[in-house]
Amino acid sequence: MSNKKKDKGTEGGGGTIALNKRARHDYHLEDRFEAGLALQGWEVKAIRAGRANIGESYAMVRNGEIFLYGSQITPLISASTHVVANDRRDRKLLLHRHEIDRLLGRVEREGYTLVPTAMYWKNGKIKLEIALAKGKQAHDKRATTKERDWQRDKQRVMRSHNRNA
Repeated sequence: MSNKKKDKGTEGGGGTIALNKRARHDYHLEDRFEAGLALQGWEVKAIRAGRANIGESYAMVRNGEIFLYGSQITPLISASTHVVANDRRDRKLLLHRHEIDRLLGRVEREGYTLVPTAMYWKNGKIKLEIALAKGKQAHDKRATTKERDWQRDKQRVMRSHNRNA
């Protein structure tokens, strides 16, 4: 047995697999939940190789369960001997019943959307972070961009001021 640490991003390492960077730009993100994913064996191998994309995905409630739609896991050529039917299939999210009920109520009554924000390793398992989100209007997106630019400029000025002092 070796005493080497596992690298971030490998199984059990706790590293990030995929991020949905557009989610922060397009939505006001509120509550976040951690969900497990029901995956097939070839999907785990492909994710381990870094072939997952959640950029255009979303989650919806169907028959009292939550499913992930639009996520892409591209199969490895050598991963299996059988033909993979669909790399964008619907994947079931594994949550506690009270979490599903809470999400269902907020989505149906208050008009929220379930947006995946990150996929990562935790304790050797693949987890998906989903957030309750409200869509941003165009003027909200401009305001967010303006605020981010202002914070960046402010940091730049402070750094140069501290160097000269």
